[in-house]
Amino acid sequence: MTINTQYTKFRPQRYQTRVPIFWWVHKWAHLRFITRELTSVFVAIYAFVLLFQLWALNQGAETYALFLAWLRTPISIGLHMVALLFVIFHSITWFNLAPKALVLRLGTKRVPDAVLIVLNYLAWGVLSVVIAWIMLKA
Repeated sequence: MTINTQYTKFRPQRYQTRVPIFWWVHKWAHLRFITRELTSVFVAIYAFVLLFQLWALNQGAETYALFLAWLRTPISIGLHMVALLFVIFHSITWFNLAPKALVLRLGTKRVPDAVLIVLNYLAWGVLSVVIAWIMLKA
């Protein structure tokens, strides 16, 4: 006796809609979300570059000189420019999302979202100026 798997009188077929692979391109909110998530890949790559720089520095002057030579190549400069754009986009979107992730209260009142966003941008600006001043001074 064989079992007929095509018989569906008591086993109805499930309804499954077909979703195209680029379903997220059609709405700006979805596109922005997916783009933001993809930028985290570039943030991670840049973190690995910094870790590799520390490793090269630890290996000695010759290895670090080779690493610095690699940083001067057009491919490296292009990758750094793309990574910079994505990191800036990632930072801006995170600063705008911060009030949803962090609810700050003073007493019984909630701090307005705009205050948290402005404080994030101010901290970013102050730290950028301090780091630029340290880099230019050295």
